[in-house]
Amino acid sequence: RLRLMAPAKINWTLEVLGRRPDGFHNVKTVLQTIDLFDSLELEPAAELTLEAAGEGLPPPEENLTMRAARRLQKKTGYSGGARMRLTKTIPVAAGLGGGSSDAAAALRGLDRLWGLALPHERLAEIAAEVGSDIPFFLRGGTALAEARGERVTPLPDAPRTAILVVVPALSIPQKTRRMYSLLNLKDYSDGAASDRLADALKQGRPLRESDLYDVFGSLAFQAFPELQTCRQALVQAGAGAVHLAGSGPALFVLLRDEEQRERLARAAAGAGARALAAT
Repeated sequence: RLRLMAPAKINWTLEVLGRRPDGFHNVKTVLQTIDLFDSLELEPAAELTLEAAGEGLPPPEENLTMRAARRLQKKTGYSGGARMRLTKTIPVAAGLGGGSSDAAAALRGLDRLWGLALPHERLAEIAAEVGSDIPFFLRGGTALAEARGERVTPLPDAPRTAILVVVPALSIPQKTRRMYSLLNLKDYSDGAASDRLADALKQGRPLRESDLYDVFGSLAFQAFPELQTCRQALVQAGAGAVHLAGSGPALFVLLRDEEQRERLARAAAGAGARALAAT
């Protein structure tokens, strides 16, 4: 039996470069895994099955974890199965990448359980066929992602930084599509913010608030008043800058100390949001 931890992520930067002929968008983003985890247990079985515990999850066959497992099975011709048990802690559809991380954990775990020993590049190809963020989670850490997000270049680890993740009580149907629909031509950029941060990390420079950029930040706060209300509560409690996690609606704040964390957690609760400490 195997047990794998699937970490959440935040985006230190997220830039959209333009729309592709296939309808997707080209992005450039510096991604970071954080110590907020789902758990995936695997054991050999005749059939491939998934049990998932958590709120707001799709049916097992539609879950990215199962889709990744089925794709691995199909691509390798493996005839056996596995019993998969997924325990969710990462909030669903919040911009924290939980579904993609779970799928990557399934690919890594089944590669071991089934004795496939696929090279990383092959596993990443299969991952990219299932979802754009999944290849990043095969290694995690700090990385630059390009194209649809599937072209991943590892970076030196960002300095360990305490953060508070704040998840508003806000559900956005078809969230990714909705967020991308808010973009105008003026929102597209050339990827310079991500390149600058990647260079800074290679030079070992500390992370600064001014390094962080998310194209969806101002758009999301304008489009969803509940998000702006939550942000204002955090700012009034001394947050300084409040950042969007990916395409949201989760937010995160870089923390100075424990006293600030407690103050912001109280402000988040007062705004009807969940607060999760991480690094």
